Amino acid sequence: MRRAAVPAAPRRRIALVACLGMAFALAGCGGSGQGGAAAGPQTIRVGVIPIVDVAPVYLGMQRGFFEESGLNLELSSGQGGAAIIPGVVGGSLDIGFGNNTSLVLAASKGLPLQVIASGVYSTGERGEDYVELLVGDDSPIRSAADLAGKTVAVNTLQNLGDTSVRDSVRDAGGDPEAVRFVEMPFPNMNAALAGGEVDAIWQVEPFLALAKAQGHRVIASPLVDTKPDLMVSTFFTTEQYAGQNADVVNRFKSAIDRSLTYAQQHPDEVRRIIPSYLDVPPEVAAEMVLPTWDPRIDRETFDVLVDLGTRDGLLEEKPRLDELLG
Repeated sequence: MRRAAVPAAPRRRIALVACLGMAFALAGCGGSGQGGAAAGPQTIRVGVIPIVDVAPVYLGMQRGFFEESGLNLELSSGQGGAAIIPGVVGGSLDIGFGNNTSLVLAASKGLPLQVIASGVYSTGERGEDYVELLVGDDSPIRSAADLAGKTVAVNTLQNLGDTSVRDSVRDAGGDPEAVRFVEMPFPNMNAALAGGEVDAIWQVEPFLALAKAQGHRVIASPLVDTKPDLMVSTFFTTEQYAGQNADVVNRFKSAIDRSLTYAQQHPDEVRRIIPSYLDVPPEVAAEMVLPTWDPRIDRETFDVLVDLGTRDGLLEEKPRLDELLG
């Protein structure tokens, strides 16, 4: 398979820790105050990440699910949940998509976030997940236990990537504290691994399919190691926006739940929609491992992530999950 082009790196990540003070100060701006259905399709600003996880959003837009719910989505791309959260709290975005570790971290800092819909789940199958830990084909590293003293690329530091990798290292009998992490956009990871800049990468589809095609080798499935049916990401907003725009939030949830179900039932359509928003050819999309899309909200996932974040020293205080999960 020829090496496919990958999209340019998403715009620069706004570090969550650096933005917490600003985001908290702007929390009062988080809602538009426009409740109820609009006369025509109502535009809402949604922050997404340019990865396979959000394929149901594009598929739902194409199938008209959001339009039928009276919504027009204005999409904005960010590198990860840590970059999208400040936009939602600050009011430049109405709804965001992000991994649940980002939400747990933000909630532990007191940010008024509320989960409104499921996002994506792991496949639960080791070696066949849509997020994998890889090394170069000629690397002497055979398992996650061999990563002590090595460098691993993740898309966001002190987040789901490094905590789940540490869990894989721990499960394999290695020293998770001896692993070094560097932050890097997903599209840049494969070349960095091939060039010897890093020893391993925490890679997601569709870049995972490209990595495999280039000969990179899977040594662990960190999400599965963390929890076999891990709910990786969700859609969220602020408590204020949800309170002032309950009808909009309910219509969005209805449309995205419908989109998630449709995507899970129609994988061929998912593969066809992916090249429309990611710069990957159809033959790469055909080889990708698709995640699991399920509308249910899994409370147990958040309990696991809180425990993991506490063990790895990410959380100074445990978040109030009842408030975060509405």
